[in-house]
Amino acid sequence: MKLHPAIREKRIQFHLLHRRDRVKLRQQMICAYEKKPVPAEAQAKGFEVEEGKYIVVDPEELEQTAPESSRNIEVHEFVRTGQIDPLFLDRAYYLEPDSQSKEYNALAGALKEMEAEGICTWTMRKRSYLGALQSGGKILRLNTLRYADEVVPVKSLELEKISLSERELKIGSDLINQWTGPFQPQKFENEHEKKLRDLIDKKARGEKVAVLRPRRLKPTAPDKLLQALEASLKKVA
Repeated sequence: MKLHPAIREKRIQFHLLHRRDRVKLRQQMICAYEKKPVPAEAQAKGFEVEEGKYIVVDPEELEQTAPESSRNIEVHEFVRTGQIDPLFLDRAYYLEPDSQSKEYNALAGALKEMEAEGICTWTMRKRSYLGALQSGGKILRLNTLRYADEVVPVKSLELEKISLSERELKIGSDLINQWTGPFQPQKFENEHEKKLRDLIDKKARGEKVAVLRPRRLKPTAPDKLLQALEASLKKVA
């Protein structure tokens, strides 16, 4: 099986330069005590057991803990589609078979028909992964999942319980009903990325860029929130 990333992040990347000569800066590991660069062969990995006290772990010792390399994806159980909380979803991949097979097509079709996802584990680049095997129509998708201890329980936030009146719930429900429709991601564009690209294009053409003072919006007061919701409802009515 071959994994192909299903997500392509399109973000403008900047390099850190020396302002005077516009040459890229090189990162160095500096000893906090000696204030001198430390070469790679003199560097070691350590785990902080208490403030300022570390346990050094050698590469050979780390190698012993690495999982065995394997191309097998082991399915442990199945759950209903939509049962996995989105908080657990991480990275998505397309799963391509080494060669077209009836078993691959049958599994993709069965998962779609049964509206199920397979909870599975596999090893990739010396790391063990937990994931969900999903049907993407004629192709299988593999979505990596976060482990339970990586997700912060909402109970730990100790949020204050706030009761809502029937009027507030009615306004919120009406607003949602007015704006409810099919999900169309192509309607939305990364405005920040677009402004960055425009800025870079202008500077590349030698144009001067006027620096404007950013607007500071005042937060909506709690007692004005209901009025704001009613105003939003009137706009879409």
